[in-house]
Amino acid sequence: MSTTILGIESSCDDTSAAVISDGLLRSNVIASQKVHEQFGGVVPELASRAHQQNILPVVSEALRQAGISGSDLDAIAFTRGPGLLGSLLVGTSFAKGMAIGLDIPTVDVNHLHGHVLSHFIKESEEQKIPEFPFICLLISGGNSQIILVRSPFDMEILGSTIDDAAGEAFDKCAKVMGLPYPGGPYIDRLAAEGDPEAFKFAKPHIQGLDYSFSGLKTSFLYTIRDNMKIDPDFVENRKADLAASLQKTIIEILIDKLSKAVRQTGVKAVAIGGGVSANSGVRAAIQDFCDRRGLKAWIPKRSFTTDNAAMVAMAGYFKYLKGDFCRLDMPPYSKVEV
Repeated sequence: MSTTILGIESSCDDTSAAVISDGLLRSNVIASQKVHEQFGGVVPELASRAHQQNILPVVSEALRQAGISGSDLDAIAFTRGPGLLGSLLVGTSFAKGMAIGLDIPTVDVNHLHGHVLSHFIKESEEQKIPEFPFICLLISGGNSQIILVRSPFDMEILGSTIDDAAGEAFDKCAKVMGLPYPGGPYIDRLAAEGDPEAFKFAKPHIQGLDYSFSGLKTSFLYTIRDNMKIDPDFVENRKADLAASLQKTIIEILIDKLSKAVRQTGVKAVAIGGGVSANSGVRAAIQDFCDRRGLKAWIPKRSFTTDNAAMVAMAGYFKYLKGDFCRLDMPPYSKVEV
């Protein structure tokens, strides 16, 4: 008898619902919010209101695409945190209300665990999935972490950012260049046209496996400020070179700590996850890193790198099989629980 899970994701500015049956993806619907572009970042109150408008049609469409009704569900998995509290409240409340109406359990999912376990989403029975243990480089707008993954329920954070995350570095530097929000994809496209050796930016010297990107961001800002004193059109004239050099530096910072983690743990496989794992330069660098060391590289489809409910349903499926359900009185949380 199959186990069918509905996943709901509402941690930030994407409303998503997905259906997974026995680990096989049957639908994954995402409604993105364009309202934040004019503000250069996500406005929490606007995000919450948009989730309220989107969640019912998104869930309905996910069920329709999967060819099922609510009565076919065994459980509802939802992102309980971390994220924007108002946004999380929408998804949490909807999931609990729907579960009560259907008399089925809910499963709460840590958003970051969802990114890690996105590699287990299968779109066909023949699709291969990672073997444990492996290292996951989780890189997004809010998190940069190196995680040793021993099982779906045993994950050890070996290193994390002490200030800005890699995605923040991309977006904040893009904003200084006058690029639209979110800036990461624009940096990625521009980098393909520029010279990665054109500029040298500061790299952190942090002991252990922790990351830091605030110094890089400051160095980038000073480079633009100093050059614009000489040439007011400097940014416009050198956008591609700035993007290429920035991307190269971020990748070098990421790979340096990842290399140390691989040596320390002796693992034979490396996975990446989170929004920044959609970056073309990052994907190519990880593949090259693994190829040169004889490691297996797990690089997700781009549709599974952003905030999506497929990864929530997948993580929820593992917890459901374990019998790890969520009490109805458990509230969402905005920060990472340790």
